[in-house]
Formats: sequence, structure tokens, C-alpha cells
Amino acid sequence: MKLSGADIIVKTLIEQGIEVIFGYPGGQIINVYDSLYKYSGEIKHVLTAHEQGAVHAADGYARSTGRIGVVFATSGPGATNLVTGIATAYLDSVPVLAITGNVPTTQIGTDSFQEIDITGITLPITKHNYFVSRAEDVADTIREAIKLAVSGRPGPVLIDVPKDVQIAKCEYKPADKVEKCDPVPPKEIRIAEAAKIINASEKPFVYFGGGLISSGAEEELLELADKIDAPVGCSMMGVSGIPTDNPRFLGMQGMHGHFASSMAMNKADCIIALGVRFNDRVTGDRFKFATRTKIVHIDADGSELSKTVRADCGLRSDVKLTLKMLLPELKKTKHPEWNGEIADLKKREENGEDKREGLTPKNIIQTLNGFLKPSTPVATDVGQHQMWAAQYLSFSQKRRFISSGGLGTMGFGMGAAIGAYFGTGEKTVLITGDGSFGMCLNELATAVTYKVPVVILLMNNGVLGMVRQWQTLFFDKHYSNTVLGRKTDFVKLAEAFGAKGERVDSIERLSAAFERAFASDMPYLIDCAIDKDEFVLPMLPPGGSMEDIIIKADK
Repeated sequence: MKLSGADIIVKTLIEQGIEVIFGYPGGQIINVYDSLYKYSGEIKHVLTAHEQGAVHAADGYARSTGRIGVVFATSGPGATNLVTGIATAYLDSVPVLAITGNVPTTQIGTDSFQEIDITGITLPITKHNYFVSRAEDVADTIREAIKLAVSGRPGPVLIDVPKDVQIAKCEYKPADKVEKCDPVPPKEIRIAEAAKIINASEKPFVYFGGGLISSGAEEELLELADKIDAPVGCSMMGVSGIPTDNPRFLGMQGMHGHFASSMAMNKADCIIALGVRFNDRVTGDRFKFATRTKIVHIDADGSELSKTVRADCGLRSDVKLTLKMLLPELKKTKHPEWNGEIADLKKREENGEDKREGLTPKNIIQTLNGFLKPSTPVATDVGQHQMWAAQYLSFSQKRRFISSGGLGTMGFGMGAAIGAYFGTGEKTVLITGDGSFGMCLNELATAVTYKVPVVILLMNNGVLGMVRQWQTLFFDKHYSNTVLGRKTDFVKLAEAFGAKGERVDSIERLSAAFERAFASDMPYLIDCAIDKDEFVLPMLPPGGSMEDIIIKADK
């Protein structure tokens, strides 16, 4: 049957099992929105307040479900408003498909109204992107883009479709739903090398990230840790990958990670890294990192192997597949002395914990834990609140911690929380700060319109807390432009959008507010005042190594 290019876009997405699209219409994608109107009974569209909110929603949808998220935008500023969200997905390896409209092909290169080279702009922050010049190529391009986005190391893909291509008609032939590419197994010689290194280890440490979650290798990880009697830590992208209460799990490692996890990794004689990058937040000074430690690194992206730290054995393959091949080659062993060292590190961490009463960051997050179901997705913005969330939240189900890691995108959280709700159907939580929330609060309109039951925990300190912390520690308390001094009443603001809100100043009132918020079927904002001089600790100073880790601010 003959369909317009716009109809083919929508029909192909339906064919490929896409259930929801996030976006914002405009002149150069209006034909696609007309097709959405025709097929509205088969696919849902969520109209956000801004294109950046739409792409973050597609990202949150993908992170919480493991399925691809889809976003629409028009040409020019509509397309460029996607850039931050595309980069966020790219640096965290999240499968997102962005489809943009553009001016007709006859006007390309003439600087016509709202024309922009979005494929050129997004080339460094996508796995691949496409400029479609013929209606006949639309369907196969979408199928190929979806397959590429979800295969190997996942990531965003963009398709730019000029308006005349949306209008032109051609034959549309339905096809089967595409499947991601089968992973290529690692070489057997690499499996043997990895097994030899691990079997010789006396102090093994298993370190995992978002790649483990993408691979679905949680059971294999726990089997590995039990077999070689190793503690386990994770990057921020790995949080919620395995249950927080697993006795082997030491928590997040790195610049603001748990003391025991960071120090155990530093003391290990063998690090088994699973689907994780060794970025600067993990290593500190990479030339001082793990200088006497053997590293076995498994990752779907071969470019990550020995990119920042040397891998003694690098295995380029899917984590789950590789562990299935590696596990039979490993000896079951016990390391009582190493476990004793780990117990001492955990005790030191426990002794250094914040035991203050009142409305402290730790007590706030731990109070929230009491209201979370295993299925509750928790999104965060970026800043101190993000680190406190990563440190203190408890999870028993994967894909429930949704946060911007690699790019560190303030304003990510609200859109991501909305996307997670549409992906899971679960009441969702957003943990944010007054700085980050100011960048994304327009999406409250979206949450209210679609009756998204999101609980917004606003940790309000009146400053840009993370930057202020650095200014305190390393810039002689020169608080340049980090004191916000805003007069915004967030409770009244929430009510103006049609949401509910309240302000709390004690743990008792916070607990009661959570009772009301979690019982509500509408967005509910809790403005929770915290001290402007609260710190995220531990902290690895910039350029430092694990020997320089800061445990107390006065040190």
C-alpha cells in the first residue's frame, strides 16, 4: 500500500513495538504529527513542555525499561533543544531514537527559516545518524536505527527527515520486529588468560557499571563473586544493578563513593571490571591508579579497553555471554584474610558515618527508603542530592536508579521521572535540588496534565551545593555566584501548576509528608530545607589518588 513518508514513520514505529513517543510539534514535522492523529489509537504521544524535557523523558523511559525511548522534534531550535539530552544518553549508553523534521530538500543549504544541520551537530554524540532524502528509505532507516541503538553498547541514534520526504508517497511493506545483533563471543584464549589472572588472585574485587545492567548479567555477577569469594562495588551507573543489601556489596565506588568500596578497590590485587568505564571520577589520578593491580576488563565496546587504565586482559564482548564462558574456568576459593580486611574497612566506614539527628541528607534519604516499593523508579537531578541518593538509597530491583552520570546534566530529573512513569506504570520519585529543579520545573506542567504520580523531594539549600563545596574546600570560600538568593516559593509554584506541595522542617514532618505524597495520585512536591554547608563525603579531591580521600570536611 502507498503511504506518505510521515505515515510510514508512524506505521514503522508501531510495527517495531513502540508504544509511546515523547515530543513537541512544529512546522517542519507537522505532517508526522498529522499521522500521529490518524494512528492515535495504536500509539501514544506525550506532549512535554520543552524538547529537552521530551528527550530526557525518552531517556528515562529507556533506562527504566531496557527498551528504546523515542522522541520527536521539529527543525531548527526544536532539534537543537534535543542536543543536551542526546549527549546525556550517549555518555550513559542509553538507547534513544530521535526523529527530527527539517526543511524541504530543495531548501537545504539555503539558510531557510529554522534550517539547521542537526546531523552535523549531533555526529559526535550519536552512535550514528541519518539524513533521509527519499520516502522509499524511511522504513528501513528506522528499522536499522532501532537495531543499531539497542545492539552492542547501546546509545542514541538520530534520523532527520525533510518535509518533502514526509509528504511524498511510496509503497510501504510491513516487516518483522528487528532484534538486536547477537553478541560475538570473546576469544577462548582471552577467557583462559582472564581465568589464570583471577585464579591467582588473593584479593579480588568485582567492579560493575551500567553495561552489566544492559547485558542482564546480574545473576552471573553474583555467581562470580561467590565463586571467587570477592567483594563487589559499582560505578554510579551500576547503582540498583544488584540488591543493595547483598552482603558482598560495598556500594558505589569513586569520588563520592562509599569508603569501604573505594578503599577495597584500591587494595585489591585483581579488579574484574564488568561493563564499566574507568573514568576520572573512579580513578582520580589515573597514573597512580591500580599500579600494582591486575585488571580483567570485560566490555561490549572494545574502545574502552585500556583507554584510560591498562587492562592486563581485555575481553571485548557482551558481559553476560563472557561470564557464562568464564565461570566454569574459575576455581572455587575462599579468601579469609581478604575478607578480614574488608570487614575492617566496613567498620571504619561505619565509625565515620553521619550519626546526627534531624533533617540531615542521610536521614532524609533513609526516611524515603521506608516508603519505596521494590518497583519504584527513583530519578535524580545532578548535584549533592544525587550523590546522597546514590550513597543511601536501597534497591532490590534493577533499573530503578535513573540518573545522569557521564554528562552530569542538571535538569535531567523531571523529564526522566515522567519517562520512567510511562515506561513502568509505577509511582515515581524525583530527588532534586533547588538549582537543578530550576532548570526543569516547566515539566511540572507535563506531569500535571498527564496525572503522573511523581513524588518530588526537593532538597533545598538555597545554593549550588556541589560547586559551593568545592569553593569551600579548594577556593578559600570564594562563593562566586553559587548563592542563589532566589525568592521562589516552590510550594506555591507547584500549586500554580496544578500539583500539590508542602514545606517541611523536621524528620517527623517529612515522614508525614511522604505519607500524603505517596497516597496522592497527582504530582506532589515536598520542599525540604537543608543546611547550605552540608557536604557530600567521602570525597576524592580533583587530581588526587585514593590515599588523598577526604573523610571529614575539617581535614
